[in-house]
Amino acid sequence: MERLILLRHGKAEAGSPSGEDFDRALTERGRRDAVLMAQALAAAGLTPDVAIVSTAARARQTWEAAAPAFPRAEVVLTKALYNADPDAILAQAEAAGGAYGVVMVVAHNPGLHQLALDLLRRCKGSPDQERLHAGFPTGAAAAFDLAGKRFSMFTPKSLGGGA
Repeated sequence: MERLILLRHGKAEAGSPSGEDFDRALTERGRRDAVLMAQALAAAGLTPDVAIVSTAARARQTWEAAAPAFPRAEVVLTKALYNADPDAILAQAEAAGGAYGVVMVVAHNPGLHQLALDLLRRCKGSPDQERLHAGFPTGAAAAFDLAGKRFSMFTPKSLGGGA
């Protein structure tokens, strides 16, 4: 794995008909932000070879909205990413990383944000560091060039979306 892209699911409904957090769906804003984020990542040359996606409704729907920007990406759905800690998320990415150069993980906070902060420590200085320390909002993406030890961050708000 040469590059890791962490994509937090888009804005989700406050509740679900089942009452389960796992089943919360994206809002319309969440769908729009997922499309916007995918287009920005693709325009920046940040195209995954494989996307490892949490099976929670909001993460699957985020990927479904983003997928047209990444037509060649393979997809792996896994429940193991739901509420996963940073080590578990990285383990999922590394397991796929042997076969793929660019891995995207579509999952949840706080694990994604914690993993991004952990990976940031390995990177050279970046103007995006302060934004990452401030938080990892819904629909945000962090891209890590692991070989060059570089990092960049995108948020829906920085791209004209979000609230």
